Amino acid sequence: MQGAVSKNMVESLAVPTFRVGYTITTDALDQLYKKIKSKGVTMTALLAKATAMALVQHPVVNCSCRDGKSFTYNKSINIAVAVAIDGGLITPVLQDADKLDIYSLSRKWKELVDKARAKQLQPHEYNSGTFTLSNLGMFGVDRFDAILPPGTGAIMAVGASEPTVVGTKDGRIGIKSQMQVNVTADHRVIYGADLAAFLQTLAKIIEDPKDLTF
Repeated sequence: MQGAVSKNMVESLAVPTFRVGYTITTDALDQLYKKIKSKGVTMTALLAKATAMALVQHPVVNCSCRDGKSFTYNKSINIAVAVAIDGGLITPVLQDADKLDIYSLSRKWKELVDKARAKQLQPHEYNSGTFTLSNLGMFGVDRFDAILPPGTGAIMAVGASEPTVVGTKDGRIGIKSQMQVNVTADHRVIYGADLAAFLQTLAKIIEDPKDLTF
């Protein structure tokens, strides 16, 4: 497995990439998570669902360039999520993440993680991603950059949500929980304005997450 990972990482270095970062307030998302966690909902599923909903509005960020000459608008939104396992790293895929409700998505994610750790994933369950999430927030990492997987258009690195001192609109000082996200994208098919618009939409969804439970 490590050999395959190394090969993919070397291939990715040949792709002209760029990065865009964004700060997202997570207080409302954290409250929602606490409310529905007992029903089996995971934070990974919430982030995947929010990402998928944003990609619906910005399909260019879900596209890919596999031959270096042409690009493809992927019909499905398949969110791959990096998972560390014994012997390496694998990216189980939440297929059609935009179409599944948060409870089904959470159940599917648990199933995929269990299969990944048992090394029972089928190829289509880890090689069909159209957009990748890499989350190191659970380790206290506040920000990082992720390497673009070959054959995909973008990967988003998610840092920890932490209490942050912020200025309010009325000139006062307050505390908000915020996380840093950094997206690495293939510059052959995606431009800075595309990522900026996508991240603005993602932030709106996360900061007002009522639609995540529909």
